[in-house]
Amino acid sequence: MKRISVDKVVINIGVGKSGEPMEKAKKALVELTGRQPAVRGAKKTVRDFGIHQGEPIGALVTLRRDTAVDFVKRVLAAKKNTLKESSFDNFGNISLGIHEHIDIPGTKYNPEIGIFGMDVNIVLSRPGYRIARKSRKSSPIGRTHRITKEEAINFFKEQFGAEVQ
Repeated sequence: MKRISVDKVVINIGVGKSGEPMEKAKKALVELTGRQPAVRGAKKTVRDFGIHQGEPIGALVTLRRDTAVDFVKRVLAAKKNTLKESSFDNFGNISLGIHEHIDIPGTKYNPEIGIFGMDVNIVLSRPGYRIARKSRKSSPIGRTHRITKEEAINFFKEQFGAEVQ
């Protein structure tokens, strides 16, 4: 029950405006993952930036199971297998930033799309975490069963051979 695994990987590209840049970001995500991205709208209107509430300004894709693990390996290769300790939170999750999506191995530059930066969030879990998500008789995860920052760092070192600084 203490075995840690990658639950999901969420890849987010925030463009900041709708229209052509948004379509290019969606194409970049399809090219990277092979999945159709979900579009996210602005939470509130910001006049200075010309953003209106509900206007699509970002796209994201969620990967699970084997595709998530494969993508984590590719992202770590783009980061040269080096992670910052400050990227880990106290619950074992990790958030990374990729400056250019073409840094990820297996991705070629496409002049029609351009270059996008992205956020990659990796969520770790253990068997039994479903108890917190189920709708009927849900319960919080016990303190001793939660994934700590140190356990997450050890998981990335052992499973992916990553260096943590």
